[in-house]
Amino acid sequence: MRLTTKGRYGVRAVVNLAAKEQNLPVPISLIAKEEELSPEFNEQIFFKLKKAGLIRSIRGPKGGFVLNQNPSEITIKTILDAVGEPLYPAPCTNPSRNALSPKGRLSPQSCMAEFLRDYSEASFQYQSEGYHREA
Repeated sequence: MRLTTKGRYGVRAVVNLAAKEQNLPVPISLIAKEEELSPEFNEQIFFKLKKAGLIRSIRGPKGGFVLNQNPSEITIKTILDAVGEPLYPAPCTNPSRNALSPKGRLSPQSCMAEFLRDYSEASFQYQSEGYHREA
């Protein structure tokens, strides 16, 4: 499976928010700086994540974004769906042509979706042992 920049940015942004203290808003500019992401593109991703209900914004001078759900309830699949990331095997970009799926079996897309549905942000954080990005 190959993720586009949109999918990678979405996952990295949510993981960054999950690693912060809960209920303390984080500005997009700070996440963009910490993750070395384009602030403009990050705004588009955050709009989609907010529209999907994964994050919420807090206005004001100390405003920013916080997770709208417990990290254990947010799956990688949920994030990818929110930002509009399709699930296709890496060499295959046409969903109607699925040479990898014999009749009567799950398609590679279904298998990936099932795996990502079970993989939450909390499990990702736990496995990465105190996620942080060094400058």
